[in-house]
Order: sequence, then C-alpha cells, then structure tokens
Amino acid sequence: MNVVDLTEDNKDLFCLCLEDWSGEAREAGPRRRQWLDRSQKHRGLCAKLAVDDDGVVGGMIQYGPIEDSFVDGSGLYFVYCIHVHGYKQGRGDFRKRGMGKALLAAAEGEARQLGAKGMAAWGVWLPFWMKASWFRKQGYRKADRQGVAVLLWKPFVAEAQPPRWFPKTGRVPEPVSGKVNVTAFSRGWCMAQNLVYERAKRAAVELGDGVALQEVDTSERSAVAEWGLSDEVLLDGKSLQRGPPPSYDQVRRAIARRLTRINAPATPRQSDR
Repeated sequence: MNVVDLTEDNKDLFCLCLEDWSGEAREAGPRRRQWLDRSQKHRGLCAKLAVDDDGVVGGMIQYGPIEDSFVDGSGLYFVYCIHVHGYKQGRGDFRKRGMGKALLAAAEGEARQLGAKGMAAWGVWLPFWMKASWFRKQGYRKADRQGVAVLLWKPFVAEAQPPRWFPKTGRVPEPVSGKVNVTAFSRGWCMAQNLVYERAKRAAVELGDGVALQEVDTSERSAVAEWGLSDEVLLDGKSLQRGPPPSYDQVRRAIARRLTRINAPATPRQSDR
C-alpha cells in the first residue's frame, strides 16, 4: 500500500468520495469539485489517496489550515474528512487494511513540515462514519462537542491551543411570510451535505411559488461564525436531515406537507359558527 498526493487525473474520483459507481455521488460531485478547486488554489487544501498493491485507490483524506475551515482555531491543520471505501460495489471493501491510519499519519507528517502546531479533526460519538473513538485511538483528545459532533485534536508543540466549534447562533435569514421557507447553508466540501442541498434546491423549484428558497454561502469562515452553521438545510427553521441524507422523494414530501398546511383553509373557531 502507498499513500500518494491527489493528482488532476484522480480529482473526479476524489470528488465522488471514491464512489464512482454511485448515482447519488454523481448528483453531489460537481459542487464538491468547485470547492476542491477553489480550496486547493486559494486556501492551502491538501489531499492524499491510499493505493493498494494492485494500484486501486481505496482511501482518501483532505485537510488544510484551520483558519480556512468551518472550525474556530489557529496554527493547526484540520482534517475535513478521512474515508476508506467500504462498499462491495465498485472497487470493493478496503477496511481493516490500515489505510486510514496510513492516511492520517501522512497528513500529520505533511502538516508538521508546513509548520502546523497540531492537527484537529472531527468525528461523531455514535458508532458509525468518522467515529470520534477511532481518532482517540490515534492519539487525539476531545477539544469540544456540539450535539453528536466531537472536535478532537493532537498538539505537536506545547504552545498549541485547542480548537472550538463556532457556537450555534440560532439566526436564520428573515423568513418570507406566507410561504414554506427552505434555507440552505452550504460550503460545498461534503458530498453527503451537498446531496441534501441539491435535493432541497430541486424540490423547492419544482414545488413552485409557494416555496421561498434562500441560499447562504458559508465558504468563508466569517459566515460560519455569523450564522453558527456550515452545511445544513432548514425547513421553516428546522433541520431537514436526521442521520443519513434523505432521498429526493423524502425531501420533496417534507416540503410538500408544509406547503399543504399553509394552503389549507383555516378551520372556523367555535365563536365564529
């Protein structure tokens, strides 16, 4: 197994999170490609791939200066995502081969060379993708927590300062009265979040004038600090996503139900009868 830098030849595969067999990945890939190109050119984003002895790409990692991320901190590098392909479809299951550890070690080594004072990452305390417990096994410790999301870090030098989540402000753009309000906060870095964004945007357009779609670009960290959100779609102020990305049909039904309630005739009060 080798860990190699991302090249132009592999960018499309990288933006599909190695799931080039998946129609869902292709649905979200273009927005992620825009984020990748912009971040590599202007924000110091680094990316690596893990390649097995047969030359098949099985894992990936992306990381960069924390000052250009959606996390509050300085002097650190931040791991946006580390992913080892674990599906039977496509290239197959590459888990339990040490790819994740090798990718993280390579990223830490490059971050040290670039002058980072430490490495930060995020995970969830529940036992699924991007598990916080996995990072703890690699020497990381908890710095902050927000819901199920845990922010972890590994200092390289004594003067390093721990990162923090930006606090949730509860602010949203002013709702449009008399309409279903779909508010899409989007940075573009995450394929799963891009799926929710693309599906909500498509459904809002299809359902017509009764839906007000407002988009908030959170590609700048100042916007994350202002709103307290990075990538999330809100339906009348409440998150559309609970767990894995909902299907397009689920997103459309959720918006349509709200639209039906708004358009339903008011029930007369007893005193009006």
